[in-house]
Amino acid sequence: MAAHTQKNNKPRKPGGKESQPLIIAKTPAEEQRLKLERLMRNPDKPAPIPDRPKEWNPRAPPEFVRDVMGSSAGAGSGEFHVYRHLRRREYQRQDFLDKISEKVNEDIEYLDKVELNKLAADERTAKRRKKREKLKRKMRMAKMAKLESKNKGEDDAEKSSESSSEDDGEREREAEDDAEAPSFIMGRK
Repeated sequence: MAAHTQKNNKPRKPGGKESQPLIIAKTPAEEQRLKLERLMRNPDKPAPIPDRPKEWNPRAPPEFVRDVMGSSAGAGSGEFHVYRHLRRREYQRQDFLDKISEKVNEDIEYLDKVELNKLAADERTAKRRKKREKLKRKMRMAKMAKLESKNKGEDDAEKSSESSSEDDGEREREAEDDAEAPSFIMGRK
């Protein structure tokens, strides 16, 4: 046989794909591996990404029912099956509507709960902020009182001019101490 013919005697295109042996996957992992190998053979080709499956919707109820079934005599034995299918379809539709309304109610409850949690967190934050500001105000008042008592205790003008540079250094140290003060208090009361 010629080198460019296959087993079924069909001529092969030169430069075409080489025939790949047929491999049947025995496990899901092997199947996944084969799919990845097929994708990686040509990395420039875009990979197919399927769309999300659409949510199931029941068929809308008919606007006008032509074949109204009654309990009169003469109804065939096949009519029961028609009735049964219609009843099953209507029950499915009602269940679907119930599930949708339940989902909507759960979403509303969740959003309400999130809003309540947000308000509670804002209240706690405001309370703690007020407490921090009160503590800072108290610390500032104590510093002011300390500085005033030092200023009253100074006698000489020279001492006051010399100590002003020291006061600046002391103020900077006190400002650093402020940075070390806790900004919040742990625990609830």
